[in-house]
Amino acid sequence: MIAVIDYGVGNLFSLAASLRYIGAESVVTRDEHIIRDSGAIILPGVGAFGDAYKKLEQSGLIPVLREQAKGGKPLLGICLGMQLLFDKSYEYGEHPGLGFIPGEVCPIAPDLKYKLKVPHMGWNSLDFKGYSPLYKYLSGGEYVYFVHSYYAKNCAAHTSATCAYGGAELTASVERGNVFGTQFHPEKSGAAGLKILRAFSELV
Repeated sequence: MIAVIDYGVGNLFSLAASLRYIGAESVVTRDEHIIRDSGAIILPGVGAFGDAYKKLEQSGLIPVLREQAKGGKPLLGICLGMQLLFDKSYEYGEHPGLGFIPGEVCPIAPDLKYKLKVPHMGWNSLDFKGYSPLYKYLSGGEYVYFVHSYYAKNCAAHTSATCAYGGAELTASVERGNVFGTQFHPEKSGAAGLKILRAFSELV
């Protein structure tokens, strides 16, 4: 069973619907006992980093997430949920993250070589950086759906896929042991996204 963390940030309905569609048992919860009993965890998120981290802190779930990640349970952060996995973010100031993956979250705009709209919003293709269990049902070049103005940097050792935008190489997904993150939304990425969620569900 997959525990989808409900801390007041994120569109949980479409994620729960996607998991149900692929036949993965899941529950949307903020109950630490259910989280501990689960086989895997998904940390969703949309909005601003600082606000989201504060809400996660107020939920009292950070110690549980640290404990479960350290214990080897598969954990997937999605969009802002992925950004929260890093050491810090520079979105509207400097904010601490969970520190599960080394690196920081920085604005996209200064790193673009030619001017494109920010946020980076819409469909873009993935460039894999080696094997990842998340992508075992994909062959590379698949398009997935992004919505973000900040991205993870200085994390090349843990980057599993990138995408090209405005002449820059943006981090699309990361992994470190049992901890995974996708900057894109698998639940909004059609057949490719469902295959990614299916692969994650099989890690349980």
